[in-house]
Amino acid sequence: MTTYKIKRFFKGDFPAEILDRGLTLEQAQAHCNDPESSSKTAVGSNAAITKERGEWFDGYEQETR
Repeated sequence: MTTYKIKRFFKGDFPAEILDRGLTLEQAQAHCNDPESSSKTAVGSNAAITKERGEWFDGYEQETR
């Protein structure tokens, strides 16, 4: 089965962070379609990350085995 991981990408000098692993494509897409997965639309607890690190967004990529 193909699985996907969620990564948070930052604009600037911060490296990407892996947030979750082992997801189905549908789960990964649902996460990335959530307004809380981008600094431009987050208003909950993720909005604080923008103050600390600047602009960011969550993306997904296929995991390699």
